[in-house]
Formats: sequence, C-alpha cells, structure tokens
Amino acid sequence: MTDATSPLTDFSAAAFRSRAASQRGRPIDLAWRDHADILLNPDVVPYLETLPLRDAAVLVPVVDAGADAGVIFTERTTTLRKHSGQIAFPGGSVDPGDGSMEDAALRETEEEIGLARDFVEPVARLPHYMALSGFRITPVLGIVRPGYTLSLNPDEVAGSFVVPLSFLMNPDNHAVDSGLWKGAERHYYSMPYEGHRIWGITAGIVRMLYERLYA
Repeated sequence: MTDATSPLTDFSAAAFRSRAASQRGRPIDLAWRDHADILLNPDVVPYLETLPLRDAAVLVPVVDAGADAGVIFTERTTTLRKHSGQIAFPGGSVDPGDGSMEDAALRETEEEIGLARDFVEPVARLPHYMALSGFRITPVLGIVRPGYTLSLNPDEVAGSFVVPLSFLMNPDNHAVDSGLWKGAERHYYSMPYEGHRIWGITAGIVRMLYERLYA
C-alpha cells in the first residue's frame, strides 16, 4: 500500500471506497485497543473496560470532489452542554428506533446539518472509539456525492467546513498534545487547519482512519 505522504497516493472518493472495503473481514470488535488515543494512553484500557458506555454513531462524510476528496466537519455551538464549541463529525446517541449504526449516523447528520441521506453512501465502519466521557462511538464512513446542500441546525451547529482528505491522511499533520483529565495527564491528537483546531475525539477518529486505511 502506498504511504499517505507519497504524491502517488490516490485521495479520490473512489480510492477511499476501495480502501474502506478492504477492511471487510478484519475483526473490529476489540480493535479499538490498537489505535489512536489508546496507543497514547494504554493505561486507560482497564478503566474503559469497566465503564458503562452509551452507544453513539457519527458519520465521517467524505465528499466526492475529484482527485482529492474532502471531509465535512462541524463546529458545535457554544451553548451545548457537552463538547460545546468543539470541532466534530455529525452524529450523536443511538435512539431505540434506529435500525443500525448507519441509520443513527444518517439521522443525526440530517438533523444537525441537513445533509439528505440520499446523497450519502455508507461504505464501512471503523472500530469503536471508546470515549472517557462514557460513550461507545461507532464511526460510519460515507461517500457524499456532488450536488448536496447543507442546512445547519442553529441550536447545535455554529458552522461547517471541508478539509482535504490528503491533509488529514498526512501523519505530519497529526500533532500530539496533552492535558489533565481527573488529575492525570492524558495525550491526544490535534490537527490545526486554517484556523480550526481539530482535536480530542474527532482527531482520534481521524487518526484511526489513517492507521486503518492509509498507514
């Protein structure tokens, strides 16, 4: 597989779909232990294994935009109770009426940014992201076809922007920062882009995407 830093790497949506499909057959139930933030903080594994977790799903929306696909991110409003003002993928808690993680991610995406599910082709899932805040997050990878429109829910989303896939899949852009959580130092990924600071859970999912599909 070509390294993500190579100019020969194909960052189109079609190539992304092919890489995502290559995950089929690879176990993902326990793979969360082997990726991203967990590798930076391996001592949290015993804590996460005993923590009661609520299920959530997010959509990683990869826009079919020619040779270099783009990824849609949202900026959460500052009035939200959790993760206010942070950069995020559209998504949220799984409801009892959701038939699958894909249904939950697409429903939440429609509610938050008005991206109609008819424009989204779910192609794969990543391993769970286990959040210390108490959520088991399933990232759903989706290809967004051209012609889509967004209508942001002002109660939840302050803005949205698109980042080139080539930028996100370049490990040179994956900085490691640290902070205190319940009195202990924890490390996390940070990916500044044009005035936006992608960090925490969102950056951890991006890093997992890189490790899973492009590393």
